[in-house]
Amino acid sequence: MLTTQRKTLILDILRRDGQVIAKRVAEDFELSEDTIRRDLREMAAEGLLKRVHGGALPIAPDLPDFTARRDVASDIKARLGAKAAQMVKAGQMVFLDGGTTTAEVARHLPRDIPFTISTHSPTIAAELEHHPTAEVILCGGRLYKHSMVATGAVAMAAISALRPDIFFLGVTAVHPMHGFSTGDFEEAAIKRHIARCSAETHVLLTAEKFDLVSPCPVLAISEVAGLIVPAEMPRERLRPYAEFNVAIAAA
Repeated sequence: MLTTQRKTLILDILRRDGQVIAKRVAEDFELSEDTIRRDLREMAAEGLLKRVHGGALPIAPDLPDFTARRDVASDIKARLGAKAAQMVKAGQMVFLDGGTTTAEVARHLPRDIPFTISTHSPTIAAELEHHPTAEVILCGGRLYKHSMVATGAVAMAAISALRPDIFFLGVTAVHPMHGFSTGDFEEAAIKRHIARCSAETHVLLTAEKFDLVSPCPVLAISEVAGLIVPAEMPRERLRPYAEFNVAIAAA
């Protein structure tokens, strides 16, 4: 087997399983572990994976700050936000996660029906300053400036007093085996807590977040009601996620 063929197969395993175990791959390929380890070292140097003891993991996505993320895929985020906003019904309480994609949900919310928006993000609350029908509940706490959201015990207590109908969740990565994840432990804990307080959770995802794993798990795929994804996402790439019987809405 040629080196390029091995590396392609290794990447296929990584996308499918979310990890590569050198010993197991060596046995499957009928090669020495040293050969597989060398392949993994080279692939790590090429930025294709993250080398760890005994194998490899997907590379965690970069975590640019809030301001830097505003202009990334802005047209796609607007489409996702508009699709999510169409789900909001009169009288509902909707919890909006922090982030630039959920900000688009706030911008596209209907203006002819009453509802309540709860959020732990001051930037999301500010988006609704002039909205004519939205009641806004802002949950405070320690500000995690990277994502401009409140975290910690104070935020947790405030969220516990709410029972949102819908939670629109933002994450940095999603993988069929490892579920949804993000880059900060405290932020991940808050996201999980909001989901558990909410009747249902829907996740807005741009294409670059798929098949990756960030350090801090949030939820399994099966724990959410639906995904909102770009319409141009290939069906084959979405197939592993559809197997969890979650609704997939294209925008």
